[in-house]
Amino acid sequence: MSTVYLNGTSLTLQDVENVARKGYKVEIAPEAKKLIRECSESVLKWVEEGRVVYGITTGFGDLASVAIPRDKVRQLQENLLMSHACGVGEDYPEDVVRAIMLLRVNTLTRGYSGISLATLQQMVDLLNFGIHPVVPQQGSVGASGDLCPLSHIAIALIGIGEVVYKGKKMPAADALAAVGLKPVELQPKEGLALNNGTTVMTAVAALCTIDAAKMVKNADIVAALSAEALHAVPYAFDQRTHDLRPHLGQSVVAQNMRRLLEGSEIVEHYKKDRVQDAYSLRCLPQVHGTSRDALNYVREKIEVEINSVTDNPIVFHKDGEAISGGNFHGEPMAMAMDFFGIAAAEIASISERRISRLVDHKLSDLPPFLVKDSGVNSGFMIPQYAAAAIVSENKVLAHPSVVDSIPTSANQEDHVSMGGYSARKGRQILDNVNKVIAIEALNAAQGMDFRTPLKPGKGTAAAHAEFRKYVPFYEKDQYMHPLVIKSLELVENGSLIKAAEAAVGELN
Repeated sequence: MSTVYLNGTSLTLQDVENVARKGYKVEIAPEAKKLIRECSESVLKWVEEGRVVYGITTGFGDLASVAIPRDKVRQLQENLLMSHACGVGEDYPEDVVRAIMLLRVNTLTRGYSGISLATLQQMVDLLNFGIHPVVPQQGSVGASGDLCPLSHIAIALIGIGEVVYKGKKMPAADALAAVGLKPVELQPKEGLALNNGTTVMTAVAALCTIDAAKMVKNADIVAALSAEALHAVPYAFDQRTHDLRPHLGQSVVAQNMRRLLEGSEIVEHYKKDRVQDAYSLRCLPQVHGTSRDALNYVREKIEVEINSVTDNPIVFHKDGEAISGGNFHGEPMAMAMDFFGIAAAEIASISERRISRLVDHKLSDLPPFLVKDSGVNSGFMIPQYAAAAIVSENKVLAHPSVVDSIPTSANQEDHVSMGGYSARKGRQILDNVNKVIAIEALNAAQGMDFRTPLKPGKGTAAAHAEFRKYVPFYEKDQYMHPLVIKSLELVENGSLIKAAEAAVGELN
């Protein structure tokens, strides 16, 4: 099926990827429509009754004590979105914007937000037509949710702001007209329902988590290539060791290494030389495994968040109440994505140490800098510099954002999560890690070629063969940058994973 049906409770990360990156359509599930209508009708009734409800008949934030005349409650919602759409910086890419829209619709389908079915359907229509609001990345402090970037999404529904449609940036009103839609007229509470919640940080986090699942497999595969190039001994991957310290990630990585190296004549030939390796090889299961455990924790938090109600106030229409709580606070996502960044950064950190060993002939007994006639040729000297620079950058990025808080809204919102940046820098770190893994792959493949005619393991042989289809052996100095970029492509597109798994079965 190429349609995802949303009811607010059953969305999966695979659904997020399908909609964000594969163009799947979205529909509101029939059972959700009834709840949406009932909640919206209750809000309209409360307005007619003159009830005082935050964000519906009052101002926002520190202006919560300001009563709004009945004839201006609709204008209040439009003003909210226009004033809050003030982001700066680079725009989010299309897949992130699509994920944001998907998650926003999903949370609103729960029927606790007071939005009308017509207004929510407008966002569904934009998503399905491929009309993507322009959303600057900077501006959210992560409570009350992602107010600023979500407002950039929401104003497109009323024909304001800019969107990208068919590859062109244009006024939202023009894109709506092009597909036969009209700007919606916001009803009471709808502006607040659209821009109050953790949706942006969660969308970025969800896509990061999806991509991290590929990253950790690549890390194990390339580490196995390095292990053979450095004629590592296999003792550190013995399952008996890991059974005595039964962290799941540690055991999984050790198992992956055993499968990838199965049948390796290189490992068999050199294992009599010594009983242990340097930590970057010997402690690989412990380091990669701990990062995997951390990433699994983050994934669990995201899977909860994508099916949660995170706006304010929450409308319990069956009880006749609207409660102003704190589900909009981004702390769960902020702390999780800071943890994500730390976990990912460690993968690159240990990868760079293996790169360093590969180019240092005193540690590897390989040719200096992995090239024949070194001296005339610098070989792989400088790719290690590049990896070191990236790892150093990650160390700064991995500093947690969540520990900072700058009060907003005249101190009414006196503790915020900074989760927007936690998620964004998590993405930066992940992209950097892939670059370091790509540099390690380039070095490890070169090192393995110096180990012939000894046969590599089943998994490493397949990955090495795939790599050599696109990146040739480095005979002498040449323009290095294209080789690094091609290696990065093979890491990011999953080619090495597919090749290795075709040989040894699906890796964990």
